Amino acid sequence: MSRPSIRQLVTPVDVVRVALGWGAFGALLIAHPLLAPPVPGPLLVIALVGIVAVILVCAFGVVKQAEALAHRLGDPYGSLVLTLSIVLIEVILISAVMLGPGEHATIARDSVMAVSMIILNLVIGLALLLGGLRHRGMAHNRTGTSSYLAMLVVLVALGIALPGLIGDDGAYTVGQEIPIIVLTLALYAFFLFRQMGAQAEDFTEVDKRLRTAARTEEPRPGIREVLAAHRTEVVTRLLLLVVTVVPIVLLSHDMAALLDDGLGRVGAPVALAGLLIAGIVFLPESITAVRAALNGEAQRVTNLCHGALVSTVGLTIPAVLVIGMLTGQTVVLAESPANLLMLGVTLLLSVTTFSAKRVTAMHGAAHLATFAVYVLILFS
Repeated sequence: MSRPSIRQLVTPVDVVRVALGWGAFGALLIAHPLLAPPVPGPLLVIALVGIVAVILVCAFGVVKQAEALAHRLGDPYGSLVLTLSIVLIEVILISAVMLGPGEHATIARDSVMAVSMIILNLVIGLALLLGGLRHRGMAHNRTGTSSYLAMLVVLVALGIALPGLIGDDGAYTVGQEIPIIVLTLALYAFFLFRQMGAQAEDFTEVDKRLRTAARTEEPRPGIREVLAAHRTEVVTRLLLLVVTVVPIVLLSHDMAALLDDGLGRVGAPVALAGLLIAGIVFLPESITAVRAALNGEAQRVTNLCHGALVSTVGLTIPAVLVIGMLTGQTVVLAESPANLLMLGVTLLLSVTTFSAKRVTAMHGAAHLATFAVYVLILFS
């Protein structure tokens, strides 16, 4: 079977998506003086609608490349490519904000909290609800999922719970920051090493129907053989994925000021803007997770969602702590009691949900209800 050429891999639609994303970002840079708050109401609405429309177009392009890579590489490698590409850009964006002008003491805490609630409750809840309704329950690899949740319990506790107990006004002291950075990075690196090596099988599908379908195909070669045989395709799709993801993150960042302005006019809480931005940044991954659930691929859902959050916490907390130490900025990580309660409930619910052999629509409904309570707290 002949291998696709670069011209076949990069379709005109892909080029249009990339051009649209970067063109919209360039237009925002040019129109920046006109969009400085307070923005006239009609212009604000037009700008927000336009940005969201471009992000949606780019998001479907990211999903296309991610699904092609997942098919070619197999899990967990395929899901990991999408997860790390989005998370790394998000971490770089947060770091850039901290290195810019102004005080941003709570940006890491707010970002981790918003991403946690969106991924663990909204995205997983929607995926399990829709997938459960279609398939009457989906089997997942409990060893792999348990590994994700074990990482999350420890990383979240170190990141945004412990500083409220042993830190100074919600921030770690310099003497505490160094061991926290080392522990977090070491644990995350060990997790990736095992996930991509000896325990890779723990992150693959276990559903007999999916395995039966897989047996009708030729045996899948190892990851090194795949990369050697399809290097051009993998590199091309990876580059397309990244250049399509970057405008989504950049547009979301520029949209933050517009959202703050608009939400302020209607009296909405400030934290709602961060929640919306986090949801938009992880939109490609969310779409991919829901589509995987509709196909009955429960393990791919957990690889995408839990993997994204493990990477977000494992990389964001060390990055902001290092920047804080180098620049002398205070990094407030401790969450409020209400948010800590919701995080605790969410992690407990996640452990309960994925301890079952099959996840169902009822599990999804419970996660969605938890997310609704979190939104209620935002308005309280």
